[in-house]
Amino acid sequence: MFKGKIPSTHHATDATWSKWIALITQRARIGNPSRPGILEIITNWPEGETFGLSSEEEEEQVTRAEEAPPYNELPESERRYALFTDGSCRIVGASRKWKAAVWSPTRQVAQATEGEGGSSQFAELKAVQLALDIAEREKWPKLYLYTDSWMVANALWGWLERWNKANWQRRGKPIWAAEEWKDIATRVEKLSVKVRHVDAHIPKSRANEEHRNNKQVDQAAKIEVSQIDLDWQHKGELFLARWAHDASGHQGRDATYKWARDRGVDLTMDSISQVIHDCETCAAIKQAKRVKPLWYGGRWSKYKYGEAWQIDYI
Repeated sequence: MFKGKIPSTHHATDATWSKWIALITQRARIGNPSRPGILEIITNWPEGETFGLSSEEEEEQVTRAEEAPPYNELPESERRYALFTDGSCRIVGASRKWKAAVWSPTRQVAQATEGEGGSSQFAELKAVQLALDIAEREKWPKLYLYTDSWMVANALWGWLERWNKANWQRRGKPIWAAEEWKDIATRVEKLSVKVRHVDAHIPKSRANEEHRNNKQVDQAAKIEVSQIDLDWQHKGELFLARWAHDASGHQGRDATYKWARDRGVDLTMDSISQVIHDCETCAAIKQAKRVKPLWYGGRWSKYKYGEAWQIDYI
């Protein structure tokens, strides 16, 4: 089913890709007339692509724009001009929704906007536009933009100028999200913007102030869903846990977790425990282990012939 090359991503998304592949493959096989198994067609995936640049053009890209310093190294007087941005997307009911958020560390305030359609990458662009809105509205002389999206960072570091020179096209076709990129490029020309890429999903033991602020905007960008949608998401998690438990040979919780993890699928211990608890095969195995032999301890057990059988296949 997945014969094409998976876009190049960072380690944080490797497990997510494997999880989606397993889920979509299984759902495509079983289907569900009342609710389609596959709710989203992934097209024009921007991460991992060059956004329409050939290898030769990549080598000739314009000089990289100035990078913002790490947030913890930013002078106190400059921190009021710093904003963290993030975007997210998820299926809610029968529609896909996106949410873009901006976090101000000095004011400890988040601002967000949301809409339907689009993708998480589209939401990242909307978050940049929201940050520019704030800077323009308050007449900031500069903007320090912190993002965990390589797409945004690379675009502001140089891709925008290249696309502008190519009239926002590649091989006669508009680049992805051309209108949003045009708007950002026009506004960046009028404002001094410095950008820094922030590593996401950093363990608490290694997280610094910059990472903690990035987590704040990540939380602000999360889309709230109803209990029905949460239930559906939980069912998807249980589906994967049931698949891993069956495919691994009905092992215990820890063994099933390790089996799935070794294959790039992240599952929660709670979902595995629930699957094992409801597994009829495991229940039968446990029952068979509890059956006493008919002659036990020098006397006949309470079971009568034919009531309990234990068979071993060699």
